[in-house]
Amino acid sequence: MNRALKTGVAAICAATLIAGGGAALTAAHTAAQPAAYAAVLRQGATGGEVKEVQRRLKNWGYYSGKLDGIYGSNTVKAVKNFQSKNGLTADGICGKATYAALGMNDSVRVLEKGDKDAQSGSSSANGNYTNSDLYLLARCIYGEARGESYTGQVAVGAVVLNRVKSPQFPNTISGVIYQKGAFTAVDDGQINLTPNQTAINAAQDALNGWDPTYGCLYYYNPATATSSWIFSRKTVTTIGRHVFAI
Repeated sequence: MNRALKTGVAAICAATLIAGGGAALTAAHTAAQPAAYAAVLRQGATGGEVKEVQRRLKNWGYYSGKLDGIYGSNTVKAVKNFQSKNGLTADGICGKATYAALGMNDSVRVLEKGDKDAQSGSSSANGNYTNSDLYLLARCIYGEARGESYTGQVAVGAVVLNRVKSPQFPNTISGVIYQKGAFTAVDDGQINLTPNQTAINAAQDALNGWDPTYGCLYYYNPATATSSWIFSRKTVTTIGRHVFAI
């Protein structure tokens, strides 16, 4: 599959980066594709998903504490009150039914695709990333690189995350992905396709820190790229049909 990705630096010079299919180079990472870790939140959990639950509960008057991303006793109490008011089992645990009632639909989708791992209570993503971030990243990977190898799909996700960390780009996953002209999958609507489990796994691996690109901010298919600017970027590695550059 050929997908174009246009990027730039400073004033965002235009460049077209194309996603395609092909075999990946050897990477120091298992080739296995673990199920996505979707968080069933309970007391003791931490992270961005917890903070989003707190934010929504606070907006509706159930929670009055700090948005600290810590699932403590105050959060448990707020969740129980919310569950009771919405006809749910008031156990203080945030699973699919509670996510759905909170309107956190991407969290519901991730749980539905990773039920066997959800009961472990593992966080869906590192740091302040949420299940919504995971799902959006998976949609981008699926729209841009579903014809690539697994390593190549993780690499596309890593480029998105490297941009989040870079001062040259927006500092959120959604900001990077929806930056004007950045991804062809957004321009042509493929961002709205439902990602498969492989894309979700690749997004999870990228969020967990696997970066087969070694910090790259750009990628392109040299056979189909149309911008001379992108060829001026320093090549770091090649994975399948993609050249990854900084």
